Amino acid sequence: MNSNPRALWEQSLTLIKGNVTEQQFNTWFKPIVLESFDEKTQTLLVQVPSPFVYEYLEENFVDLLGKVLSYTFGKGVKLTYRIVTDKSNDLVQDIPSEPAAHIDNRPRTHANVSPTTLDAAKPQPIDSQLNPHLTFSNFIEGDSNKLPRSVGLSIAEHPSKTSFNPMFIFGPSGCGKTHLINAIGVRTKELYPEKRVLYVSARLFQVQYTSAVLHNTTNDFINFYQTIDVLIVDDVQEWMTAEKTQLAFFHIFNHLFKNGKRIILASDRPPVDLKGMPDRLLTRFSCGLIAELEKPNVQLCIDILESKIKRDGLKIPSDVIRFIAETANGSVRDLEGVINSLMAYSVVYNCNIDMRLAERVIKRAVKVDDHPLTIDDILETVCNHFNVSSAAVAGRSRKHEYVEARQVSMYLAQKYTKMPSARIGKLVGGRDHSTVIHSCNQVEQRMRIDAHFHDEIASIENSFKLKK
Repeated sequence: MNSNPRALWEQSLTLIKGNVTEQQFNTWFKPIVLESFDEKTQTLLVQVPSPFVYEYLEENFVDLLGKVLSYTFGKGVKLTYRIVTDKSNDLVQDIPSEPAAHIDNRPRTHANVSPTTLDAAKPQPIDSQLNPHLTFSNFIEGDSNKLPRSVGLSIAEHPSKTSFNPMFIFGPSGCGKTHLINAIGVRTKELYPEKRVLYVSARLFQVQYTSAVLHNTTNDFINFYQTIDVLIVDDVQEWMTAEKTQLAFFHIFNHLFKNGKRIILASDRPPVDLKGMPDRLLTRFSCGLIAELEKPNVQLCIDILESKIKRDGLKIPSDVIRFIAETANGSVRDLEGVINSLMAYSVVYNCNIDMRLAERVIKRAVKVDDHPLTIDDILETVCNHFNVSSAAVAGRSRKHEYVEARQVSMYLAQKYTKMPSARIGKLVGGRDHSTVIHSCNQVEQRMRIDAHFHDEIASIENSFKLKK
């Protein structure tokens, strides 16, 4: 046997290289530097660039190192790591590896068995945590999401390519970020079932990391995430004040990125606005593709609604669909919430879905600060002002106080809603559009000559503002 320590070390590296992937060898073994070999004590001293590399080698490749070194340097060889703890001041620390005798007697788990081609324990199957209902087939394409959708689909179909890695998706709440990143994961699993794909929220990742620290299993936590082929993290803005979580993810990111694994991140803001994140993490977030998801415009909202309506087997008039699309603030979640509520009301009360029902649902489903005035809002305010009942206003009585309240309601409805005159007339007692036009003209003429009446209308309008 060759007694030259350097030659024996090179032989050891050759054996190791044959039992790990190229990426694993380049990442974890190539940076190791042989320092010395003491024949008397049978101690091999090697230098590693950081405590993290030492910990990773001990947790994942200690079995492989023990077997290879025993073969090349002889049985009973002891391994000691010289760890660089402070590069600027050339500070190092020597730590002995776990003795081979202990290695052989330990339970063989994913944390201490090396991934050799002969007897390594393969990573166990995992639950991807993906929502199977959030797919590309029901992610409707529009001007606001065309680029992110196209790139996301390309990534799902070719996850091993290194272009656009990482993909960083940002946009306001309700624009479809979670749907898109789920769709990427679902499509990847469909095409490559052997891939280890994992969706996790930033909050859950932080909880898992905190638990690992408390139970002294941080290395197991990091090792698990480093086995993922496609890692999808949602709402990364949650980490802006979590320094230790950021550091843990930094190590995971580096490992996955160096080994050509796919990383997909989603946030409610671009990397430049993630205050509190270290620059070294932000530069990594930005080195692939930054794609913005904008709020869907009215036409895309209509397309999304029609797709959902068709899928759920509902019948909703086109004017109601447009009304919902125009008043849901460009939020996909609001759109879906309104449709679900309409469906529930329709079933429970055995009624058709019409504009009146849509207005009521919108009022409850959309944020109070944003929802538009409805016919019911206007009728309620006007009736309270003139001290009459809504039934009387909708009725056929020609009493002055009822006619006045009726005409004012129609005038304000035309001014503050986007509904045509025919729809307003139908909702205010089943009148036709000519009645609405006549009522609006009457109110406008009276306001020009009657200052007191003008002030009354202004008072009612102020009531609207107070309600909003």
